[in-house]
Amino acid sequence: MQECDSHIHLSIDAGIARLTLNRPDKMNALSFDMICDLSAACQQIERDPSIGVVLLSGAGEHFCAGGDIKDWGQYQARDFAMSWLRAGHEAFDALARLRQPVIALLHGSVFGGGLELAACADLRVARQDTRLALPETGIGVIPGWSGTQRLTRRFSPSSVRRMALFGETFEAEQAHKLGFVDHVASVGEVAKLADKWAERCLRRGPTALELCKMLINAAEHEERDRPVEAMAGMAIAATQEYSEGVAAFKDKRRPVFRRSDSASYSDPGTHSDSA
Repeated sequence: MQECDSHIHLSIDAGIARLTLNRPDKMNALSFDMICDLSAACQQIERDPSIGVVLLSGAGEHFCAGGDIKDWGQYQARDFAMSWLRAGHEAFDALARLRQPVIALLHGSVFGGGLELAACADLRVARQDTRLALPETGIGVIPGWSGTQRLTRRFSPSSVRRMALFGETFEAEQAHKLGFVDHVASVGEVAKLADKWAERCLRRGPTALELCKMLINAAEHEERDRPVEAMAGMAIAATQEYSEGVAAFKDKRRPVFRRSDSASYSDPGTHSDSA
């Protein structure tokens, strides 16, 4: 077991990263330190080539009740925006944009920031007792971690309005019908179902899976630049030009490139001691 923080646990085994919110006495409410450590965990997952899928869960009786009001309530306006909200966006964006598919295991309260966190996943499996809500306007604030943006892009805008504007709470079955949840399972079956979907991911082509996720994210306007540049980079890395250019740089000579008609050419301006 690797620990990013006492309240964020990350374990990696057989291609599966298990990322667990571990603050059950506070309904896994997110503190500033937890948010920062979530970012660090995502960076570790992103860099680990052995990981093919991520399972996101909450310890205890609840997935996540949102941001810890005792934590964020102490901030003045500028610090609230520049520290709390910015750190949350960085962490949630990192989770949503992981190259690996993310499966969220939901149960109990999935409120506010907890729902925004669940929305970062690619698949959501909910226990029958799961309740989803965006209660922020009830205490005079707004969803701050893309609740009005990512949720609206990924789910029904009218349903997001019902939660954010009118304070409606959705039970698991209703959330399933509205598309917030992909599967509903009984107590004791959520983990089994999530593991089943994780195994299905691991049997698929890892590069194809990664590119497919990036393309879907781009279509959702989750991110646009990285998918284009990543695919272009992969394409050029498979060419003779790439191999020749790198070899020439190492040999401190001018590269000789070959066109499709087998003719070769050398660019006199490319010889340099730096890339």
